[in-house]
Amino acid sequence: MVEFQDYFSLCLICLVFTIFIWKLSKLIHANHRLPPSPFALPIIGHLHLLVLSPCPHRTFHKLSIRYGPVFRLYLGSTPCVVISSPETAKEIFKTYDNAFSGKPHNSSVDRISYGASAFIFAPYGSYWKFMKKIVMSQLLNTSTLDVLLPVRNDETNRLVKCLSQKANDGKSVELGLELTKMTNNVISRMLMGKRCSEKEDEAVDIRKITTEISELASKFNLSDHIWFCKNLDLQGFAKQSMDIHTRFDALIESVLREHQEARKQKTDTGHVRDLLDILLDISEDENMEMKLTTDNIKAFILYEFASTNIFIRVP
Repeated sequence: MVEFQDYFSLCLICLVFTIFIWKLSKLIHANHRLPPSPFALPIIGHLHLLVLSPCPHRTFHKLSIRYGPVFRLYLGSTPCVVISSPETAKEIFKTYDNAFSGKPHNSSVDRISYGASAFIFAPYGSYWKFMKKIVMSQLLNTSTLDVLLPVRNDETNRLVKCLSQKANDGKSVELGLELTKMTNNVISRMLMGKRCSEKEDEAVDIRKITTEISELASKFNLSDHIWFCKNLDLQGFAKQSMDIHTRFDALIESVLREHQEARKQKTDTGHVRDLLDILLDISEDENMEMKLTTDNIKAFILYEFASTNIFIRVP
């Protein structure tokens, strides 16, 4: 009986050892198929390489020399792949773009952009394809751009008059700032019929909010990358993002109500249909393959302001 127990124990130990070796070999084989990676610290991963470096792009360059054109980094518990060669970048962004079209999770941006329903922040899928189709076929097609051509011409003439007036007065001109104002006003008027540079205008407040969104989105959020900080707001970004969302939503609600009232009355025969009018038409079309909600429209407006970087930094 004792010999049988010893034999059984030996078989069990051999079985466990065999399974362990098999799992370890699979793990080693899998790691051999992954790009190389520098030594990572517990919890923070490779954050020390980026946080302590005054120029992260130079750090990436030095790592690429040592580890090759493709290597792995861990931002906390988030795995990342760094590409540093034109050939590999072409494969990712052109040849295999569908496989790499996903976007990194950013909880602050998700809160602001109505659950990541903004076109630029939405995950690749049916909604993203639907919005891309709308943008290409209706919002930014040739006919729409031609209709809004007077808006662009008017803002160009305003810029020329402004520069001419300052030249006559002998005043200096910061050309970069004036060109930024013109670009902002063109996009803002095309989007919702309002100029960014007018005082006491909703677009001014939207521009300020967009500045805050750009700054918040560029900050490193511990909750997104450190697993045990997921439900903690250690940096106050959750509170800040909800405050921005509330303010932006209130402003866009007033713009939407104004457009909807104008559409009901239809008294302004000289009104030029902006992109918001087109979006409202799409939302009311029952034949569309997907229903465009009010939040989707608000998110698209946010996307337009964020993607075109519509704000003016005044020193």
